[in-house]
Amino acid sequence: MQARLSISYPADLPISAEVDSIITALSDHQILIVCGDTGCGKTTQLPKIALASGFGTAGRIGVTQPRRLAATSMAKRVADELRCSLGGPVGFQIRFANRTSEQTVIKFMTDGILLAEIAKDRRLQQYDALIIDEAHERSLNIDFILGYLKELLRRRADLKLIVSSATLDVEEFSRFFDHPPVIRIQGRSFGVQDVFRPAQEQEPELCEQVLDTIQWIKSESASGDILVFLPGEREIRDTAKLLKGQKWTDLEVLQLFARLSMSEQQRVFSSSARRRVVLATNVAETSLTIPNIHYVVDSGLVRISRYNPHLRVQTLQIEQVSQASARQRRGRCGRVAEGQCVYLYSRDILERSDRYTDPEILRSSLAGVILQMKVLGLPSIERFSFINPPPSALVNEGYRALRALGALDRNDRVTALGREMATLRLDPVLSRMICQAKEEGALAEVLIIAAFLSIRDPRERPADKQSPSDQAHRLWADKRSDFIAILNLWKHIEETRRAPDSTIPLRAFCKEHFLNFGRIREWRNLWIDLTEVCRRLKWSLGACLISSSARLSGGTAQSAASLAPRNSAA
Repeated sequence: MQARLSISYPADLPISAEVDSIITALSDHQILIVCGDTGCGKTTQLPKIALASGFGTAGRIGVTQPRRLAATSMAKRVADELRCSLGGPVGFQIRFANRTSEQTVIKFMTDGILLAEIAKDRRLQQYDALIIDEAHERSLNIDFILGYLKELLRRRADLKLIVSSATLDVEEFSRFFDHPPVIRIQGRSFGVQDVFRPAQEQEPELCEQVLDTIQWIKSESASGDILVFLPGEREIRDTAKLLKGQKWTDLEVLQLFARLSMSEQQRVFSSSARRRVVLATNVAETSLTIPNIHYVVDSGLVRISRYNPHLRVQTLQIEQVSQASARQRRGRCGRVAEGQCVYLYSRDILERSDRYTDPEILRSSLAGVILQMKVLGLPSIERFSFINPPPSALVNEGYRALRALGALDRNDRVTALGREMATLRLDPVLSRMICQAKEEGALAEVLIIAAFLSIRDPRERPADKQSPSDQAHRLWADKRSDFIAILNLWKHIEETRRAPDSTIPLRAFCKEHFLNFGRIREWRNLWIDLTEVCRRLKWSLGACLISSSARLSGGTAQSAASLAPRNSAA
């Protein structure tokens, strides 16, 4: 298969000058750390270098990405560069979509997919090389995978591991893996000027700040696309509405966040006759290279998930980005010409920010992790090889929660109920709810509710349309219970989707009723996953409210299992 692939490396990528040294290091060592600046080409070229090194013959070359968008986009890019079909020698697998085949040699995937494969194949026999990209993100998934691979490599001398990142804490990772070789690659970059434009008012609206900055950039230069980093979807939508309200004929406003459909996400990679402003979450910080970006506007804000073990609540809160994230954002410009990074905060705030973002294992509920590790027969979480051991408060709360749910007995052994809960791969509280529903004869309804509670609420309430959105949502409201309202919403959606003579497509229905179409699609696809798991367990679903198994987005029923709760993992 390799003989049919023509491997070459773009001369303008800095990593191309390091190909021979990377091949030599892979030949001489089992583990390699590649620390490459943004834009050096590591994400697209490392799989090709591994292929040129002879890997991909006895097994596949697996490449993990923290996000679905990066996994799909990078697979397409590498397939184009190797002049092969996507789904052939190069493919990808993400939640709800699998574009791989028996011919696939290079497989891009989310880290959740690799976790699901660990549960089925403890030795990961289908791979002879693994590339863990963007390791600096330090999600629960990434930290668990790295700890697991550290132990697996001792039993599989034939398996190679490449850990790759742009803003990696190299010393910490090097110690963890017993000091493997580290290859550093400089980025491809023109000069980038830093401009600090903190707000003059005490508490300005973020969208107003962005508008003022876009106007300033337009007055400074008439060309060059602009990438704006914002903390979340709501801020993106508010800012997009404000910018579009200016009715600038020379400007195209695009949005980029994880829950957009794939076709909408791909729009940012297409050229345009007009100057583009791309409003993005931190999904655009890593892996993805949006073309023609001359300006970056950094709000300095990011949404971070944190768990409070005393209140037993996981919350999303807006925080100041770390210095590492700020460097990642800055590195998105200066690729094609000299650029500017405009900070909507002061230099002093940047210099006082944390060097790196806290690893997720230090700020998340660990109940799901502990349960999955118990079921897999791994060492206890206290003895497992994590780069950063989790805080004892979070560990103790994780055990307490599992005992209270009946997943562990008083000696912290997994119960039969705990094994059923682990199979569902949801937050343990939701898994327990489903298991109880099976006993109570309410499984069909509770699967719908549990899937809904695993995603972000699809009901939207725009600030300028609160009254009409409230009125639209009352269509399925029920005074007896919010859970009944969820079931009523589901029924309306299914009736709209299935009606053969309907004149209102589902997307239009969602818009009319202030629903996020992407989240509705995610809700339904997750429900299908859960339904399939229940059928494999031979559970009786009872009288389903709606009996259908067609995904809203198409694709196969692949579950990106995660050790973390669905609403907190990448």
